[in-house]
Amino acid sequence: MTLHCLNSIRDVRAADWDALVPIDQPFLSHAFLLALELSESVGPGTGWQPAHAVLHNDVGQLVAAMPGWQKLHSRGEYVFDQGWAEAAFRAGLGYYPKWLSAVPFSPITGPRLLGAAKAVNDLLMQLPSHSAWAGFSGLHVNFTDSSNDACFASDTRWLHRRDCQYRWLNRGYTDFEAFLAQLTADRRKKIRQERKKLIPLGLKYVWRYGDDCDAALQQRIYACYANTYAVRGQQPYLTPAFFAEIFVTMARAVQVLCVEREGELVAMALYLAGDKTLYGRYWGALDEIPLLHFEACLYQGIERAIAQGFDVFDAGAQGEHKLIRGFEPVLTSSWHLLRHGGLHAAIADFLQRERGEVLRYQQAAQTACPLKTST
Repeated sequence: MTLHCLNSIRDVRAADWDALVPIDQPFLSHAFLLALELSESVGPGTGWQPAHAVLHNDVGQLVAAMPGWQKLHSRGEYVFDQGWAEAAFRAGLGYYPKWLSAVPFSPITGPRLLGAAKAVNDLLMQLPSHSAWAGFSGLHVNFTDSSNDACFASDTRWLHRRDCQYRWLNRGYTDFEAFLAQLTADRRKKIRQERKKLIPLGLKYVWRYGDDCDAALQQRIYACYANTYAVRGQQPYLTPAFFAEIFVTMARAVQVLCVEREGELVAMALYLAGDKTLYGRYWGALDEIPLLHFEACLYQGIERAIAQGFDVFDAGAQGEHKLIRGFEPVLTSSWHLLRHGGLHAAIADFLQRERGEVLRYQQAAQTACPLKTST
């Protein structure tokens, strides 16, 4: 079977690509990856150049794939290797470009090796030595799921890195109060107080699918998203065209919580829905309203997950503020292969020490979790 590098997702038929993608992974769909390209959120000038690995059998059928990117920096990855790049620079080594398999701008756990077992094993075996990636300092694969972890673990060329995220797990709750009943009394009280403080503000929470949002509302939604970056003096990763594209091509997967005041949108939280997982991804507000972020991005998401029967609510990066609100600490994985032997060995030593710290952190977070059923 033959391995190739695709410089655009447009070079593969949507049906062929999507046949390899699990139903719970909207971020790996052809429509999502195409929206990133068409909107120029990735591509020339962004530091995210498409470089997807694909494997075809002897009759030309796509049998395995990895979404991939040539990276010229480490921004937007959420597995932080800037220290490795600095160490390489001090040693006189180039670190960029590198190759990365990940979901751009979002720490989504899921498969990166797409396809049946034998095909993905063939892809993984050929990947490091393929000429398309020869000029890269190394290969990196972020936020893999357990099935992929087993594949990488069987190949001693790869280094394993651990981290910790927080996710809400649906334990058969009938409503938000049933979830609160599983928290400690102190946490129940504080969450109710937070939600109560927003009531006098006259805010209205309206859920809309992508195809329920007209052009004017989409512009307002994007303005909220962009303002999140503007207040920090940064440019947003995603362009308006990306939002416009997924609102059409992923209309039922896109679920937007619109926060309105006197009929005007003042904040939004954009979610994507998989089969079993609700993903909270993009947040933004035009006005600074204390506690609204927790309401829009956590509590409303929990209510939505319960109402629609999702098993998991993945609310994104960062953690401690989620922990005290009933989200549980979950270990994540990434895999790394550095071409320079000395750098590879140094990072292997670092990861060995870091792994122990991450495990201790996750165990301490588990102990501190106010959810009675988490222990």
